[in-house]
This record gives sequence, structure tokens and C-alpha cells, in this order.
Amino acid sequence: MAKAFGIITSSAEHKVEGMQNYRSIGAFSFLGRYRIIDFPISNMSNSNIDRIQVYISSNPRSIVSTIGTGRHYNINSKRGNIQLCFPNESMVSAIYNTNINAFIENLDKLKEQHEEYVVIAPSCMVFKQDFDAFLQDHAKSGADVSVLYHKVTDGKTDYNHMNVVQLDGNRVTGITPDLCDKDEENICMECYVMTKDQLLALIEQAQAISSIYSLADVINAKIGDLDVRAVEHTGFFAPITSLKAYYRANTALLDSEKADTLFDSKWPIYTRTTDSCPTQFFSGSEIKHSYISNGCLIKGTVQDSIIGRGVTIGKGAVVKNSVILAYTKIEDGAVIENQVVDKHSVITAGTKVVSDPDTIGYVRKRDIL
Repeated sequence: MAKAFGIITSSAEHKVEGMQNYRSIGAFSFLGRYRIIDFPISNMSNSNIDRIQVYISSNPRSIVSTIGTGRHYNINSKRGNIQLCFPNESMVSAIYNTNINAFIENLDKLKEQHEEYVVIAPSCMVFKQDFDAFLQDHAKSGADVSVLYHKVTDGKTDYNHMNVVQLDGNRVTGITPDLCDKDEENICMECYVMTKDQLLALIEQAQAISSIYSLADVINAKIGDLDVRAVEHTGFFAPITSLKAYYRANTALLDSEKADTLFDSKWPIYTRTTDSCPTQFFSGSEIKHSYISNGCLIKGTVQDSIIGRGVTIGKGAVVKNSVILAYTKIEDGAVIENQVVDKHSVITAGTKVVSDPDTIGYVRKRDIL
């Protein structure tokens, strides 16, 4: 049986306006309970991949705090570990902040891994995937590289700055930027399986071609020389590549049928738990179709929203179609609609913060409005 170590890339090429000023995408809160990076790490842990490298490009404090020792991810404590890989130097320009350059800066750590294969996944996407099945199928296929893709029917909306996979049957003929000009697209999920030696060869080839090449770029450039196969992913899939995409990923899971395709008692999503008292719902409060985390004080109305830990919603306050991050205080009579409100913010009494549904608003961390 093929054995692999895991790599979770930093997804530095994706930018989420506002929120990313304070933490990397992997450290974003999700559904008031999880962090985005919990999903790729849990997928690997559940797939018996217990040696995992996590690449970090910027704002490391939140992601380091989230991962900690890694014990909460059910990693085998005797032979497994989560290794954090940092850049050695600051990039002179964002165009150099690619996964290939991150690999180059941590090349010794790559070469030290004993497993024959490597499974690579991004830190900016929410989905469930059995990577062991992906690995074993790849090993049997004889392909040089296998890539995971997701077929979408809304390709003109939330997939900016992503790649699409061009296919001839299950063979990949190209990995190219998504022009967002088609509804039906095969979105590249930035998940790959290959041997460690193949990855090292691709890193070397990328260096010879361009200093700003990503892994997808060099695979595309060498596709005539490589046997690259595609594997379709089904189920819930949400790339966190913009503020609107982050908002939609959270609120989409208010649909129980979609949530059932992501959450499975046999495939747990591990996270660092925070112990606090249960949420208190006061007389006159009204909750409809929402997720409420623990430690909250709810006196007002919450509808079609995600409420993070320790949030206070005052008497007569209304929160609709919004994602409220932890420890925010919404005072009496305030109205919040179509917003992402970052941690520790205060919306003062009677303030109205309402945006158009097609243009989700953002309230900065620790802001007072």
C-alpha cells in the first residue's frame, strides 16, 4: 500500500479583502466553530496521513495558535507530526509568493521525508475528501501526477484567481486560469498526488522556467511530457478566495442537505475547542435559521446568520444574513444586514449597517461603529 506525507500550501495567491489583513485564510473562523485549515488537516488525518507540513506565508500568529501541537487533529503522537514551514525571507514582490518558492525555501524539509508519495492540498478550501483513496488510485494508475477537480455550474461567480482543468476523458490537457466566462467549469482544487521525487523534479523545472511559477504553472508547462490524470470531487466545495466567497461558504451550510454532504460522524472535522458557558437566550429574543456558537448573550433577533463565540446581541437589535465573528458586541436597537463583522467589533446602539445582498459589507476587527 502506497504511503504519503501531506503538504498544506499557504494559498498566498488568493486575497480576501479586509479579513486577510489580520490573519491568513487558513486561520479564518468558519461556522463560528472551525478554522478553514481544520478541513484539509482533518481530511489528511482521517486518511491516515500523519506527517503533515503546513506552509505559512504571512500573518503567522493566528495559524500557529490554531494548530498548536496538533494533538487535537488526532495525529499519531508516536510517529506523526505537524511541521510548520515558514519563509526564510520577505519577498520583494507579491508575484514571487508562490507555492514553488515556498517549497524551495524549505527544500531540506521536503527531502527529509521518508514516504514515497506526497499529497498536496490548499489551506483556503472547504471540502471533504478521502486522500488515501485518492493516493491508492493514483499509485495504481501509473500516472505521473493526479489532480482533483470540482465541476461547477456557476463558474462566472466565485472562482476568480483560480485555475480550470482542461480534460480529454480523465487525462489533463491543460491547467489554465479561469476567465469566469463560462457557467460550467472544472475548477482545479489545488490538490495533487505524485511521488516526492516527481515534486522535487517539478520544483527544479519551475526554477529553470520562471521565478514566479506556481505548481499548477509548471505542471501545465510540462503536460506534454507528463501523464497527468484528473479525479472528480463531489459533495460540498467552497474555495475561500474573496470576502463574498467566504460569506457564501458560511451561509450555504445553513442548508441542512448541503451540510450533510460535508459533515459526517465517521469523518470528523477536528478543531481546537474553546470551553465556555452555553449561550443564553433572553425573553424577547428570536432566532430563525441560524447557527449560534457557545458563550453568547442573545436578546434581539437573529435570522439566516452565523454567530461566533461570545457575541452579545442587545435588546431590539436585528442581525440578518450576516456572519458575526467572535466577541463582537451589537448594542440595543442596532441593525446588521448582509455583513461580515470581524472579531471584537462594537456596533453601537441604534446604528444601522446594511449592504446590498450582492455587495457584502465588512466591518473591521475591533472597529467601533
